[in-house]
Order: sequence, then structure tokens, then C-alpha cells
Amino acid sequence: MRLLLVEDDATLADEVARRLRADRYAVDVSRNGEDALHQASEGPYAAVILDLGLPVLDGVTILSRLRASGAKVPVLVLTARDRLADKAAAFRAGADDYLTKPFRIEELLLRLDALIRRAGGHASPHIAIGDVSIDTLTGSVEREGLSVRLTALETRILLYLAHRPRQTVSRAELTEHVYDHDHDRDFNSLEVIISRLRKKLGDDLIQTIRGAGYRMNATPPP
Repeated sequence: MRLLLVEDDATLADEVARRLRADRYAVDVSRNGEDALHQASEGPYAAVILDLGLPVLDGVTILSRLRASGAKVPVLVLTARDRLADKAAAFRAGADDYLTKPFRIEELLLRLDALIRRAGGHASPHIAIGDVSIDTLTGSVEREGLSVRLTALETRILLYLAHRPRQTVSRAELTEHVYDHDHDRDFNSLEVIISRLRKKLGDDLIQTIRGAGYRMNATPPP
């Protein structure tokens, strides 16, 4: 799933983006508030990680304008500001979570997973679809109780579809969310990956909707 990381400290932004990409996310980085507001408003993001102290526009202003525009993307504030007044301002502007620096990347990953799950209507980190079980925290997958090894890209695609059971997801939307911008986005290679997932997890798990995209069955036949 694609994230927007808004952080003006280049060293920190590069390190956080690297760790997020290693944990199955595609990540875009913005280092000033004006660009971030445009990207968050237009981009297909599963969540936004937002610093408060930014050039041009501050984080609270970005939040206020996003929510005023009707944007519902989950926003996790990641900032050095730890005063109650700063936290209150961020939550009133529309933040969904708040994490102060310094922080552990493991906690950031846990909070992101929870935000994305809740936005998709999932209370538990375990998603069961027929005989397939997915742990959204670790990315581990089992079929009929046996572990199934997936590549990083297969896991990204499976997680994105699993958060949207019975919804038809276009190929364009899927590639936007699972590929990094510098990756060659080839619809034919996407079809190959879907085919590999079917072989590993069952032919009926992911449907191809002709002319529209893909849909994951919530209750595929046994």
C-alpha cells in the first residue's frame, strides 16, 4: 500500500522511507507543506505520516485543509512537539494518531497497520478469507494452516485486495498502491503476479473482472 511521508529532515525522511519500504509499503516523500497538501489531496494513499513543523505550510494547516476538502485518508502525526496543546490542535484539525520523536520504527509500523485496518473496516490484524489467513502486522500468510511464502510484491498486492473484499480494484489503482514510482509498472507483469497468487492460495481467491480489474472473494468456495 502507498504511503505519503511528509518530513523536512532529509536524513530522517530517507531512513523512515527505507524502513517502510522494507516492510511492504510503497512510499512517496514530501519535504514541504505546500507540496504535501497537493499530494495528499490528489494521491492514492492508504495513510499519511505528517510532521507538524514544515516549510511553507505547517502540519495543522495541512490537516485542516485536507479535512475541509472531505479527504478521509488516515493521518498519523509524527513530530517532536510533545505538548498537550500541540496534540490537541492536531487532533482537532483531523489527525487520527500522534507519535512523538524520538520514536521506534516498530511502534510506527504498528500504529500504521492499525490505522489502515480500521479505515478498511477491520478491527483485528488477522484477516481470514476462506481457508487463507493473513496477518497484517507481519505479512505472514497461511493456507489451511500451512505457511505460504510470498514475495514482497505478492504480499503488497494480497494485502491491498484483502483490505477491500468484494470490491473491484482497477489495475491502475492496484499498481498505484503497490509499485514504487521508480518501478516499471507493467500491467502484464501484474497479471503474472496475480496468477502466482492464485497458484499459491487457490484459483477462486482473486477474480478477474473483465475490463474492470480484480476482486477478492470474501468467502471463496472450498
